[in-house]
Amino acid sequence: MLQPSRNPQQAPPAPVPGRAWLMLALATVGFAVNFWAWALLSPLGPRFKDSLGLSSFQQSLLVAVPVVVGSLGRIPVGALTDRYGGRLMFPLVSVVTVVPVLYLGLAGHSSLTALLVGGFFLGVGGTAFAVGVPFVNAWFPPERRGLAIGLFGMGMGGTAISALSTVKLVKAHSVETPFLITAAVLVVYAVVAALVLRDAPDRVVPTEPLSTRLAATLRLGITWQASALYAVAFGGYVAFSVYLPTYLKNGYGLTQADAANRMAGFVLLAVAMRPIGGWLSDRVGPVRVLAGSLALVVTGALVQSATPTLAPMGTIAFLAMAAALGAGSGATFAFVALLAPPQRTGSVTGVVGAAGGLGGFIPPLVMGSLYGSYGSYAVGLLLLAAVAAVALVFTGTEVRRALTRRAPVRTAH
Repeated sequence: MLQPSRNPQQAPPAPVPGRAWLMLALATVGFAVNFWAWALLSPLGPRFKDSLGLSSFQQSLLVAVPVVVGSLGRIPVGALTDRYGGRLMFPLVSVVTVVPVLYLGLAGHSSLTALLVGGFFLGVGGTAFAVGVPFVNAWFPPERRGLAIGLFGMGMGGTAISALSTVKLVKAHSVETPFLITAAVLVVYAVVAALVLRDAPDRVVPTEPLSTRLAATLRLGITWQASALYAVAFGGYVAFSVYLPTYLKNGYGLTQADAANRMAGFVLLAVAMRPIGGWLSDRVGPVRVLAGSLALVVTGALVQSATPTLAPMGTIAFLAMAAALGAGSGATFAFVALLAPPQRTGSVTGVVGAAGGLGGFIPPLVMGSLYGSYGSYAVGLLLLAAVAAVALVFTGTEVRRALTRRAPVRTAH
């Protein structure tokens, strides 16, 4: 049995107040806006490579630095959200992100060092994910959290906004333009969030010190199980979202604008599939959704490792992986919603989110190094297939056992 079925004598699911959906919508917008800022450097990677004479590794490092900082920053930000709530943390993260966005737009794009410094602090925008998950979780009953967190996860489509607009704005106006627009949107959102956002009335507020809460979080099995899965699912999504323009330009000779548009299509499909993955997990269980998603990633990576023609086989392979990575990301947090203690959801989310971001930090560096050495991305894609295969086996064994052990407790509750 992959997932405990509902007892037909159980009470029907608790109704969700209308205010919960409003809070979910505002949190999703905040996630999207901050992710838009977080992804500003990726579409401009090829431009900076040409204008600054960067190597393939230096270009990969440039787009990966915000990812790793945003990932590690989710650990303390998630714990702080447990303590202070999303009503405070969403405006705070948004306002802090304005600073590196303005720096990069006005002064920080003239050298690799300046870009790396700006990219480091731009990583703050990526921590918004660790604010939103505990905030949304507290507003919804357990049987609705898979769908709710999946819908919130659509905010990762902020990377698509960046992909579709950044290069066009630079060509039409100047390098500064996309950064100034994004900064203005962040300020507007911070003001709206400060005025409208409210934490759930029954939110569990921990009283232990931050270090004690983090230590307790690291002792939970769900923390490490979900981290492993999210490093593959969301990490794969992040890796492609930041590196796909470079991959398509080097591997298929596409123009910068065409590569950015195709990356946006990849992102939008992954975004659309994330709530579907959460919704399916609420109904058939996260194990089945994760297993199907990971199997599709293995297949797509193996096909793409042969560098088939982009139309149609390469496009099909990438879109299949986009759908699978989006659904797998949604299923992972449906798994977290089932097993994470309510008072530690933010802390667990922070660690799991960090693992997902780090999972997206390493592949661009590996791909850039391999391409610089061999002139091919085949080995990198074979490594992705192998990692996804290991995660598939892990899902069918450890994750399945964790949910089975939890079943009696959940049913009794």
